[in-house]
Amino acid sequence: MQFLARIRHNRGNFCHRFLHVSLVMYVWNQQLPNESSIKMPRIPIFRLGGAPENTAPPKLAASNPSVSLEGLSVGIDNLRHDVVLSSRFAEAARAHIARMIARHGELEGLLSAEAPPPSQSPSWLRNLAGKAVRPKNDPGDWKSLLTELLVASLNRAKKEYKLTIDILARLAVTKFLRTEMNSQFAQVLERCRVLLKSYDNMRQQRAHEYRERLATFQVRKKIILRKTGQEIFETLREVEKSTLARTRRSLFGEETIAQSFFTYPLFVNRLLFSDDGRDDYLCAEHYVMLGNWDRDPDRYGRLRDVIAGFLRTLYGEDTTAETIDSWMNVPENARLLVGTGTPENSDEGLAQEERLAAWVRLLEDEHMMEAVIASYHVVPLLSEFAPRINPQQLKSALIDRTECDRVERLIQEHGKLSPNSLYAAVAKVASCRGAERAKVAARFLADFFHYHRDLRRLEVLNAALDSVNLVPNQRLRELSRVNGTLYEFLLPEEQETSESDRVLRHVVLKADVRDSTRLTRMMMEKGLNPASFFSLNFYDPVNKLLGKYGAQKVFLEGDAIILAILEREGEAGLAVSRMCVLAREIVEIVRGYNELMQRSGMPQLELGLGITLQESAPLYLMDGEHQIMISEALNESDRLSSCNKRVRKIMEPLAGPFHVYAFQTADLDADGNPEDVTLSFNLSGIRMNEAAFSKLKEEITLELLKVRLPANVSSDKGEYRLFMATVPVDHDIFRKIVVRESRIPRIDASDFSVTGWTERRYYEICTDPAIYAALEKRKGASGS
Repeated sequence: MQFLARIRHNRGNFCHRFLHVSLVMYVWNQQLPNESSIKMPRIPIFRLGGAPENTAPPKLAASNPSVSLEGLSVGIDNLRHDVVLSSRFAEAARAHIARMIARHGELEGLLSAEAPPPSQSPSWLRNLAGKAVRPKNDPGDWKSLLTELLVASLNRAKKEYKLTIDILARLAVTKFLRTEMNSQFAQVLERCRVLLKSYDNMRQQRAHEYRERLATFQVRKKIILRKTGQEIFETLREVEKSTLARTRRSLFGEETIAQSFFTYPLFVNRLLFSDDGRDDYLCAEHYVMLGNWDRDPDRYGRLRDVIAGFLRTLYGEDTTAETIDSWMNVPENARLLVGTGTPENSDEGLAQEERLAAWVRLLEDEHMMEAVIASYHVVPLLSEFAPRINPQQLKSALIDRTECDRVERLIQEHGKLSPNSLYAAVAKVASCRGAERAKVAARFLADFFHYHRDLRRLEVLNAALDSVNLVPNQRLRELSRVNGTLYEFLLPEEQETSESDRVLRHVVLKADVRDSTRLTRMMMEKGLNPASFFSLNFYDPVNKLLGKYGAQKVFLEGDAIILAILEREGEAGLAVSRMCVLAREIVEIVRGYNELMQRSGMPQLELGLGITLQESAPLYLMDGEHQIMISEALNESDRLSSCNKRVRKIMEPLAGPFHVYAFQTADLDADGNPEDVTLSFNLSGIRMNEAAFSKLKEEITLELLKVRLPANVSSDKGEYRLFMATVPVDHDIFRKIVVRESRIPRIDASDFSVTGWTERRYYEICTDPAIYAALEKRKGASGS
C-alpha cells in the first residue's frame, strides 16, 4: 500500500510539472487552442556592426557511394561472379559466430551440456585432448585468419593489376558473414532443441528452466543478431584500420586509393549487418532514432524532404534531387551550413547562426522539433525499459500525454521498474528552449546526414552483394573452375596448388583421317575389321605419346582425334612448340605403319592436322563427371586440318616436299569472311594458325633457313620462308622442326593459275623427310 501511495504521489507531482512545462512549450494542454494558431512575437536581436548582407552559402562537398567490378569474369550463370572462400577461414568464422550468438543469447551454460561426460582415461590423456580442441575455441583465431585472407586478396589484386579483385573478396566475405549469422542462429537453436529432448524424462525442473531460456532466445533473435553483427563489425573495422588500409596504400599508392574512395568505406559501415538500416537501438546509439510509425512527424522520408526544401531555399529551387542527395552523404556539410549551435565571432559564424535559426524555425513549423529533442533524451531510457517497452513508444511518451499514461501503466504492471527516469526525461524535453534547442537542431542535422550517408552506403552494398555468388557445392565449383570463372580467395598456405592449376591459354590439335568412309567400306568388303585397324595403327600409338608432351585427349571420333595442351601459370610456356613436335611424331608414326601396311597389301591411312592457339583458358560443360571442352580453337583446328577434294586432285601430284597449301579464289569484301574464299590443301601435313606461329616465335628461337628445295607451284617466285628451331621435349631430349611461312596466292578458280599474291599468310610444320635430310646434309657440309 505504501508503494502504491508513493506511485500516486509521484504521478501527481509529475502531472503538475507536465502541465506547467506544456504551457510554456505550447504542447500537450488540451484546453489551449491549436498550437499552429498561436503566434508569439519574435524579439528583434541587435548586433554591433551587423552581419554581412546576402552572405553566399558555403560550397558543399558531394559524395556518391559506388561499387565497380569491371574487368571481372561473370560466373556460370552469366549474371554473378562465382566465389569460393578459404575452407579454414569459413570453419573458424562459423565457430566464432556460433559462440557469439550463444553468449549474447545467454545459452553458453546450456550448450556446455552438449560436452560428453568426463572419461575414465588418465588425466594426462584428458589434458592432451583439452589442448587439442582449445585452438578451435580461440576467438582471436578467426580474426587472424580474416586478416590473412584479406591481405592475400590485396596481394593477388596487386599481382593481377586489378583492385576490383580485392573488392570482390571484401564483398564475398561480407556476404558470407551475413549468411552465417542467420544460419548459425538456426543451428544453435536446433542444438538446444535436441539437447532439451534428453531432459524430457528426467531433471524436470532444469528442463523447464531451459525451455524458458530457449523461448527467450527465440524472442530476442533480432537483439542477439544485432549484438553479434556489431561485434563482427568492430573486428572488421579494427582489421581495416590496423592492417588493410595501410597495406592497400603501400601496394597501390594514394592515387589508386582515391579512385576507390567511395567503395572501401562501404565495408566499415555501422549498418553493415543490419537488415534494412532501420534498427531503433542502433540508430539511437550511433545516429538519431527517427520515427517509424505513419503518424510520426520525424519519419526518415519526410525529414529528407524537409531538409531538401531547406537546402533549396539556400541554393536555389532548381537544385536537383541527385545533387542534394550527394550533399547529404557528407556529414561535414551540416557543420558548414549551421555550425554546432555555439556562435563564432566571424562573418561565417554569423551566417551559420542565421541559417541555424532558419533551420530551427523550419523544424518547428513542420511540428518536428519536439520529436527531435525527444530522440536524444530517450536514449538513456532504452537500457532501463526496452525491450519490455517499445523504443518508439518510449520516445512518444516524452512528448505525448496519452502515450505517457500508457507507458506509465506498463511500468506499474511490471512492478520492478520505477518511472522516475521517465519523469526526468519528460521534464528535460519540455524545458529545452532557446540556445539549447538550437544546439539540438544543429546536432540533429549532422546526425541525420551521417545516418543518410550510411543508409545510402548500405543500399549500394546490398545491390553489389547480389552480384556475388558463393558457389554452394563442389560440382558447381568444379564447373566454374574448369571454365576459368571461379575466384578462389584462399589463405597463403592454400594457394600453392590453386595457383598452379590456373590455365592461361591452350593449344588444340586435330588429326583427321582422310576418306575414312571409303577406307572402312573397302576393309569390310575384304572381310577386315576397320575398328581394330584404326585402333592399332592410329589411336593406340597416339595415346602413348600424350604423357610425353603433357597433352590430353579432348574428343575422339571414328575418323579423328582432338588433343589439347593447357599452358598453366608458372610453367615453362612451351605449349605450341611441344604440340608441333607431337604433331610431327603422329605423322611419322602413321607413315611408318603405312609402309608396313603397303607390304601387307592393307589400305593406308592419310591424315591432315591442324594446330590452333587460343590466348585464354577453354570453357567446359559437364556431362555427369565428364568434361566437354568448348573453344573456338576446336572449330579453327577443324578448318586447318581439312582438304578440299578439288584442290587435292590438282595439287597432289604438284605438291613437292610441302603438304599444306592455301589459295584465295576471289577478292575479300569489307565485312567478308576470308574462309569463304579460301581453298585448302592438307595431305599428311600440319597447318597452324597465325596466333600459334606468333607464340612459337616467343617460345623458341626460329632461325631463317636458306635451303634450295625442288621447285613447285608455291616456290616459283620465292613467296615463302623456312625457319628451323630446336624444341626441348624433356631434360635431355630435343627435337628439330622446320616451319614454312608462305603468302596465300590469288588464283583463277577455273584453271588454278596464279594471278597474284595476297598479304595473307599460312604456316606449315614441315613433315617431308627430304627437308630434314637437306638440313642434315647442310649441317654435315658446314661441319666438314
